[in-house]
Amino acid sequence: MERRVLIAIFLSFIVLYAYQAFVVKPAPKPAAGATPTPAASRPSPNSTSAAKASPPAPAAAPAAATLVGDSAERDVRIETKDVIAVFTNRGARLKSWRLKKYLDQQRQPQELIENQLTGQPLPFTLSTSDAQLDTTLNSALYTVGSVPPGMITAPVDVSFEYRDEAGVHSAKTFHMLPDSYVVSVKADVTSGTRAITPAVVWGPAVGDIAEISRYTQRAEGLLYQNGKVQRLSAKDIGKQPAYEGDFFFAGVDDNYFMTVALSSGQGKVVFQPITIPPPTGSKDSPRELVSFQVEPKRAGPVQFFAGPKDFDVLASIGPEATRAINFGMFAVIVVPLLRSLKWINGYVPNYGWDIILLTVIINILILPFRHMSVVSMRKMQAIQPEVKAIQDRYAKFKATDPAKQKMNQEMMALYKERGVNPAGGCIPILLTFPLIFAFYALLSTAIELRGAPFMGWIHDLSAHDPWYVTPILMGASQLWQQWTMPAAGVDPAQQKMMMFMPVMFTFMFLWAPAGLALYWLVSNLWQIGQQYVTNSIIGPPAVRTVRPAAERRLKRVGGGKTDAADAQKG
Repeated sequence: MERRVLIAIFLSFIVLYAYQAFVVKPAPKPAAGATPTPAASRPSPNSTSAAKASPPAPAAAPAAATLVGDSAERDVRIETKDVIAVFTNRGARLKSWRLKKYLDQQRQPQELIENQLTGQPLPFTLSTSDAQLDTTLNSALYTVGSVPPGMITAPVDVSFEYRDEAGVHSAKTFHMLPDSYVVSVKADVTSGTRAITPAVVWGPAVGDIAEISRYTQRAEGLLYQNGKVQRLSAKDIGKQPAYEGDFFFAGVDDNYFMTVALSSGQGKVVFQPITIPPPTGSKDSPRELVSFQVEPKRAGPVQFFAGPKDFDVLASIGPEATRAINFGMFAVIVVPLLRSLKWINGYVPNYGWDIILLTVIINILILPFRHMSVVSMRKMQAIQPEVKAIQDRYAKFKATDPAKQKMNQEMMALYKERGVNPAGGCIPILLTFPLIFAFYALLSTAIELRGAPFMGWIHDLSAHDPWYVTPILMGASQLWQQWTMPAAGVDPAQQKMMMFMPVMFTFMFLWAPAGLALYWLVSNLWQIGQQYVTNSIIGPPAVRTVRPAAERRLKRVGGGKTDAADAQKG
C-alpha cells in the first residue's frame, strides 16, 4: 500500500479526534475551592462568574399595602401536548418547564429549569435600575386570571396582576400555544406615572445532564446575530458578557436542548456563568451553568423557546433557527443524512437498525471510490520492487545532491510506463471523507438518538455502551481490516503505526455514544467484505522481480545481451 495513502488515512483520523478534543470544547473546570454563588436578578455587565454577582434581592413582603394581589402563594399549572408548565404567583414567574416527549434518567419528563438552587432567579424575573422596585415586582403575590382546566387545545393567555398603594403596578401576560415550545411574556410595569420597560431574566438555563463526556456539548451561551452563530464559553463570557444589536435568537444551549429568547428587533442580552460544586463527598464534577437576561429596547411581548434542538421543531420557528444545532463544517451534508435517517425510521422504528441501514447505503454510494483506490494501490504494489530498486541506486546521495533529481525523473518515467498514478490511491478515499465526517457529526448531535434503545444492553444510543462491547468489536474489526490491506512497499515502522491505530481508536470510543461505535463497527465490517470481494475480482498483484545490478551485468557479459534486452527482461 502506498505510503501517502497510509499517512492520509492516519492524519484524517487524527483530524476527526482533534475536532472533538479541541473544537467541541468542554466547559472549563472551576478553580479549587469554588463555591456556589447566587446570581443577581440583573447580572453586572462586568461580572465573569457567579462569585462576582451582586446578592439577590431579599424575598421580603412589599412595604406598601397591596391593592390588587393575592393573599397566599399558589401554583398555576398549564399543560400542552408537549409541555407541562408550572407558574407561581409570587412574582408571576415560571418554576417548572418539563418536556413530555423527552425523559430524564428517572424516566420522567425532562426538566429545563434549574429550580433547586437557592438565591437564583426563576425565569421571567423582572429587573430594572431600581433594586427596591425589583424586590417588589419579584416577591409580591400576584392575583391570577382565569386558568383553563386540563390540557389546552387552543392558544391561551395566562394573566397575573399586582398593584399597591405606592403606585407600583405590574401586569404580566403569558401566551402559550397547544403544540409549541414557545412562550411569550408581556410585562407592563409602572411606578407612579412612570412607565418602565424591564429586563426579563431567565436565570440559570440548563438542559440535559444525563451524561457528560468529550462527545457531548455542555451548557454555553448561544447567539445568532448578523447571520452568524456565536457559541460562548465561560471564558468568552468573562471577556464580554453583554451583546447588543439585532439578534434572531440568544440564550443558552447544550448538546440536545436550548433556552433562547427570540427577537426580530433591537435588544441586549447579558450572560453570566455559574458554577455549582457537587455535594460534599461526591466525586462528580462541578456543574457549569449559564444565566442570561434580555433587555428589550421597546415595550412589547418577548418570545422564549425552551425545548429540544430537533431540526423539524426549529425549522417550524424559522430556517435560521436550525443554525442552533452544531452540525459543524459539513452541515450541508448532515441535513440530508438526518432526513434520510428519520425517513428510514418511519419504516424501521429502531434507530440502531436505522444507523446500520444508513451506514450500508452510504458505503454502497462510496463503493466505486474505494474500488478505484484499491485498484490503484494494487498497481502501486505491483511496481514496488522496481521503485525500491531505483531508490536503492540513489540511496547514497543526499537529498540536496542534484543527482537525487534523477531518481525522481526515473520514478515518474516508471509511473508513466506502467500507467500508475501515485495519488490514485489517495484521492478517491479523500473524496469520501466529507460524507464520513458529516455522518459522524450527525450521530454526535441528533436528539433523535437520545434515549433511543437498540437491543439487549444498549438502552440509549446517545450514551456510551455500558458493557463496552461495541467499541471493543469496533477495534477488533479495525485490526482485521488492517490485516486485509496490501502491505507491500510499506515501511515496517508504518506497519506498526497502522497496527497500533485500532488500539488507539478502541480507547477513544470507550466513552463515545453507542450510536457512533455502532456506525464505525458496521462500516469496518463492510470495508472488510468489500476488500475480499475486490481482491477476488482483480486477483493477486503481478509483482515484477528485479535482479540485482551485479547479476544483470554478469549475464550481459556471459550471454552477450544488450542493455536494452536485459531491461526488457528485468
